[in-house]
Amino acid sequence: MKRAIPAVISAATALALVLAGCGGGDEPVDPNAPVTITLAGWSLSSTPEFKALADGFKATHPNVTVELKEYAPGNDYDTQMITDLAAGTAPDVYVMKNLKNFYTYQSGGQLLDVSDATSGLGSSPALASYQVDGKAYAVPYRQDSWVLFYNKDLFAKAKVAPPDGNWTWDDYTDAAKRLHTGLKGAGSNATGAYQHTFQSTVQGFALAQTPNADLLSGDFGYLKPYYERSLDLQAAGAQPTFGTAKTNKLTYQAQFGKQQSAMLLMGTWYVATLLNQRQSGDADTFQWGIAPAPQFDKSTTGTSATPVTFGDPTGLGINPKISKSKTAAAKAFLQYAAGPDAGKALAGIGITPAQVTDAVTATLFGLAGVPQDDLSKFAYAKHTVKPENPVSKHTAGLQNLLNETHSAILSDSKGVDAELSKAQARAKNEVLNQ
Repeated sequence: MKRAIPAVISAATALALVLAGCGGGDEPVDPNAPVTITLAGWSLSSTPEFKALADGFKATHPNVTVELKEYAPGNDYDTQMITDLAAGTAPDVYVMKNLKNFYTYQSGGQLLDVSDATSGLGSSPALASYQVDGKAYAVPYRQDSWVLFYNKDLFAKAKVAPPDGNWTWDDYTDAAKRLHTGLKGAGSNATGAYQHTFQSTVQGFALAQTPNADLLSGDFGYLKPYYERSLDLQAAGAQPTFGTAKTNKLTYQAQFGKQQSAMLLMGTWYVATLLNQRQSGDADTFQWGIAPAPQFDKSTTGTSATPVTFGDPTGLGINPKISKSKTAAAKAFLQYAAGPDAGKALAGIGITPAQVTDAVTATLFGLAGVPQDDLSKFAYAKHTVKPENPVSKHTAGLQNLLNETHSAILSDSKGVDAELSKAQARAKNEVLNQ
């Protein structure tokens, strides 16, 4: 989504302001004294955003060192972070990968009030997601959205017309099947599509695009057509089965990057990953593009419309057990990370910042290897992004339950209707009525 970047105060002024409000006690805090703050990150060797933020902040705050602490990627991140916070061993600043566990962190007293660090950041749905009773407990530094990555070379090989911005899910399903047939006929083992094992690949789109869908209602009927399409593609051989992906530990990076699948629905963070892996040799060099995610119906298709997709912000919060002498520096780091300078730095490595502007889009599409076609630029910059995880005390419980439902349905064990009915009963008894 295009958002205007508001004017922000200088880095030096920002640090001075937070120092004035966060010194703690009667001891004055020297704004020029050396200080080291720790920042959580994951897969540091292949995820350059954390070092980019640390280096960018150091450039404007030479007395502050941001030391990175590496965590496991995926679902293990939150488990490990919650454990470390309880044990008092968590870093000073930590990442919330999505909104799923924000309520857990905030209601559990594991986030410092950082309202004074939001000065100059303006207002946005992403920032509002981290506010409780008028106070901010985190700031967004990324706002990814889910799009369709596609391999132009494999489309040409299969003699299938590539996405044009007008696709509904029926068009996507038809293209995946025709790609499967065409590629097989051309002697390729690549599949038409790859749907990763994340529950987001089905449930995120269904929640965002289906009229009146409401996760917190406990009525999950809106998921049915999305799962039926996935099962249909599995049965047709147009995409690897869920069981195959799990058993063989398939990764979406290898499936698309090594040209094992012609289409991949994934978040915009994958742009940076693909660029890095092409340089390292972990991904092939081929022509690729970005298209809007397939739509619920034709009303949101075409470049004159605004496609609907989903994506949670990725935020930064401060461990409340941080030393008072480091609090000011940590808050200044949050303000930098959510602001325009960090946004440009992130776009410069292929990461989508929280504030996407024309300048950010130009920076990202100026990178070597990024497609230059108009549809790719449109898909990246123009869309309505709805949250995957509405902030609520019930969200984590419902999503954990639906993750089990996701596995059960795509394993094709008891059928879509039976599994959704089971999920609705469990939601009522185990989560909503508790």
